[in-house]
Amino acid sequence: MSIKQLPAEARPREKLLEHGAASLSDPELLALLLRTGVRGQGVLQMAGAVLDRFGGFAALLHAQAADLLAIKGIGPAKRAELAAVIEMARRALAQRLSDAPVFDSPQMVKDYLQLHLGNLPHEVFAVLFLDAQHRLIKLDQMFAGTLGQTSVYPREVVKLALARNAGAVILAHNHPSGVAEPSRADEFLTQSLKSALAMVDVRVLDHLVIGRGQVVSFAERGLL
Repeated sequence: MSIKQLPAEARPREKLLEHGAASLSDPELLALLLRTGVRGQGVLQMAGAVLDRFGGFAALLHAQAADLLAIKGIGPAKRAELAAVIEMARRALAQRLSDAPVFDSPQMVKDYLQLHLGNLPHEVFAVLFLDAQHRLIKLDQMFAGTLGQTSVYPREVVKLALARNAGAVILAHNHPSGVAEPSRADEFLTQSLKSALAMVDVRVLDHLVIGRGQVVSFAERGLL
């Protein structure tokens, strides 16, 4: 059944306007972006199939161009719209983290990093540079590596902290395997960076390990 064949009150756009975006299912939300289906498959069915293929919104919004190109019906315009949605979410969270101390919203920090790192196919080490009031200055993805190894140079982190005039930092890296459990190497790296940054009076507030749908905090585990 196409959207036009549904009763007016059951159509995604009308439901959203009447009851709010939270009232829509995942396929209905995606259908609003896709707008049209393909021959033999209405947009709601297409949206459900796309979400099933990727396992939900998180993986879909971080999908590589080649992955999307393989789906019939998702052309350049729709890929651009999906990219725009995730970028708006990133910028909205960044603005809120810039306006208030990060400790006022620790879950927002985790959400922000999930959007940036959660579904990358390779390991990335990033640093959130914060001002003296612990408000976000900038997130920098500083080092990238293979699936199992990333080389992180404390000297480069210290140099950029001084350049950003940071008073504190939050370290972060992703585990492409999806499992967010810190390794012994992660613990050693954290202590090395903490010692190096302490020499220039920059505090390490946390180190967050990003998996798929999970974020582990060193501070919450007492590892800092």
